[in-house]
Amino acid sequence: MEIIRRSLELRAALEDVRASHSIGLVPTMGNLHAGHMALVNTAIARSDVVVTSIFVNPLQFGANEDYGEYPRTFQADAELLNAAGINIIFAPTVDSIYPDGQENKTCVSVPTLSGILCGNNRPGHFDGVATIVAKLLNIVQPNDAYFGEKDWQQLTLLATMTRQLNIPVKIVGVPIVRDSDGLALSSRNQYLKEAERGIAPILYQTLIDIRDAIQDGTRNFHSLEQAGSVALNRAGFRAEYLAVRDSRTLLPPDTRPAPLRILAAARLGKTRLIDNIGVKVAGSLGSS
Repeated sequence: MEIIRRSLELRAALEDVRASHSIGLVPTMGNLHAGHMALVNTAIARSDVVVTSIFVNPLQFGANEDYGEYPRTFQADAELLNAAGINIIFAPTVDSIYPDGQENKTCVSVPTLSGILCGNNRPGHFDGVATIVAKLLNIVQPNDAYFGEKDWQQLTLLATMTRQLNIPVKIVGVPIVRDSDGLALSSRNQYLKEAERGIAPILYQTLIDIRDAIQDGTRNFHSLEQAGSVALNRAGFRAEYLAVRDSRTLLPPDTRPAPLRILAAARLGKTRLIDNIGVKVAGSLGSS
């Protein structure tokens, strides 16, 4: 396994293998857990050469968010990735990624998708995500790039970005990895206090309850969203949103048959948690 910190060096390392080998990219911000390793293992199974990036991207953090406190565990991450069998860690500096400074960067924005749901509560976040991922795709030029389904909005936005910008990369979603009590794994889970950790799985259970109600025939999605938000707040969360959306567009569903996604973001203490779950629905989505 190589550790590479410069873009030109990484391109040179990949040049000789590109013609005859498939390349997979797993972008991360480090502090790796089993969810990240599921992405890595999927990439290893599907790709001949796997590059994992470790870069805490300042552009996707808001002014009052946890960029400075975000856990950085490079040595432990490198050991995990080496044991897994990846080929290259790409660990650039902020200055090398944004050589003209963050104020003068070229920014990638995906209209509509960047401003709803999490984007409504974290202005600029998805512009930061789209910009760094576009940069990584340009540097690595992989065949496939792997992202977790825990951030379904991010996954949808990046697939839209690559399609609209004609970037020849397949965005591959990897299923959510959960703890034994259902909580979706996240680097930010370590911020939870002991009592909060006991409450946190209620977020996933709330999504399951809404899914079950929809599968049982309920079509008043607004009522389900309101009831779910009230339940979260009563449990100790501060719900930012709970929404039933068209899985493909993330817009409110109309009456036509479509796969659905139930998405939520809520704060528990100082920790922001997100989760989502899919719903298979037969027939019309008209209100009941």
